[in-house]
Amino acid sequence: MEICRRRARPGELDHELLWLSVSLGGLVAAGAWLSAGLPWPHCLFLAVTGWPCVSCGATRAAIQLLHGHFLEAFRWNPLAFIAFSAVILFDIYAAIVLVARAPRLRISNATSTQKRSIRFLILIMLALNWIYLLTRSVSYS
Repeated sequence: MEICRRRARPGELDHELLWLSVSLGGLVAAGAWLSAGLPWPHCLFLAVTGWPCVSCGATRAAIQLLHGHFLEAFRWNPLAFIAFSAVILFDIYAAIVLVARAPRLRISNATSTQKRSIRFLILIMLALNWIYLLTRSVSYS
């Protein structure tokens, strides 16, 4: 697997612009939803089973993160906190790259073993996060 910096090729999908737009659009939509007083999303899995799903607490984690309460955000859902933090870092990177018209970071030449290892690591992270949520004595409803 190689990580390189290079200029965007003509006709190449502009990942930085696309994902920056998607994440900022999602943030605006979520802010509008909550500020309009619309009902909070409820977990169907939790309602049916009584157990939290792997993403239970993610909304509360996002709100805590946006308020600067990092430890509380982590406590609500560690994996969501990590994911939201990664999106924030990517958005900063994407904004800098787009404004400065700088070379982009690209990952290439990943072997099938490396791809499988990454998928396995993601599954392990999901499982560990779910175990944490199942053992935590907090009401998600």
